[in-house]
Amino acid sequence: MELWQQMIRDSVHTVDQLVEKFGLERQVAQDLDEFFQARINPYYLSLIRYPGDPIWLQCVPDKKELEDYDAEEDPLLEDAMSPVPNITHRYPDRALFLVTSQCGLYCRFCTRKRKVGNYKKISMRGLESAFKYLEEHTEIRDVILSGGDPLMLTDAMLEKILQRLRQIQHIEIIRLGTKMPCVLPHRITPKLCNMLKKYHPIYCNTHFNHPWEITPESSKACEMLADAGIPIGNQMVVMKGVNDDPEVVKELVQKLLKIRVRPYYMYMADETKGANHFRTSVETGLKIIEALRGYTSGLAVPHFVIDAPGGGGKIPLLPNYVLYHDEEKIIMRNYQHKLFTYKNYADRNNINGYGPDSRKNGKNGNGKSKKSETNKEKTPIQILQEL
Repeated sequence: MELWQQMIRDSVHTVDQLVEKFGLERQVAQDLDEFFQARINPYYLSLIRYPGDPIWLQCVPDKKELEDYDAEEDPLLEDAMSPVPNITHRYPDRALFLVTSQCGLYCRFCTRKRKVGNYKKISMRGLESAFKYLEEHTEIRDVILSGGDPLMLTDAMLEKILQRLRQIQHIEIIRLGTKMPCVLPHRITPKLCNMLKKYHPIYCNTHFNHPWEITPESSKACEMLADAGIPIGNQMVVMKGVNDDPEVVKELVQKLLKIRVRPYYMYMADETKGANHFRTSVETGLKIIEALRGYTSGLAVPHFVIDAPGGGGKIPLLPNYVLYHDEEKIIMRNYQHKLFTYKNYADRNNINGYGPDSRKNGKNGNGKSKKSETNKEKTPIQILQEL
């Protein structure tokens, strides 16, 4: 048995352990166990510095989870977009492939808690129908292995899946959606990395939420993956009490770059049952992005998105940098709130309604809008004063 497997076995997961280690009332612990079981491996448990800290909040069950009656179990409609077991096909050229129900840590904010930990909900029996679906749908060029966490599989089982996927010619990219580099970095071994290198191009999406999760162990795990030629992107969720502070996020993203992990997405928390106490306002997320853009490297600035309820997919959000826009000019502000004007040009190819053939409604005889002529000689400040 490998070290990481032994650490899974030694995880905190029973009602008795929750009562003893975290002081939960027994009835509350039992109710939480029925709602969504706990799994806190010894490594991640060791990162807790004090009760209620950002690590504690992510992994220790809380009675607040039982008070959330409004949210959906499947807010992203993954099940409705599952044509066969184990596959979610939302976007045109890529698909999510669930290969296990198990994780190295059961995050209390998990958006898939209706399935995670339940082998009946994500079963190995569904793999064959999933492979056949991927083979038949030639538009799919990118497959994301998820679950659960695909690195909960043994090297041998994971390699069988990778081999099968690499036999499908139209699949160009394989991604591993794994939190193991963060929550159980001992899973990243030389043997695993050497195996993965045989199936390039492979990418990794991992999940760090707080700077305290970047340790010598997690740093080594990420560097091993990077040395194996696997680009790593990080997906962070904005959560109250965990990382809803621009300085915390700035520290996180800068430390991620040092271990060769590119901040990829910053999500608003999903509207998931049992997780509403983590949610912040959208304005909080916008303030975080505004505190990053211009104040640190663009490499450190993730895409800020909402994964739209109802299966709409990821929708990007940005602070309002464009203050005015017409056919003549664009007035923008930078990260210091200084104003700048960029001269606009009509598109000769008439793309997006511009160009000589598009000068119709609301335009005067020479093809310019009256609004544009009125504003043409005004300064950015004058225009802003009129808005």
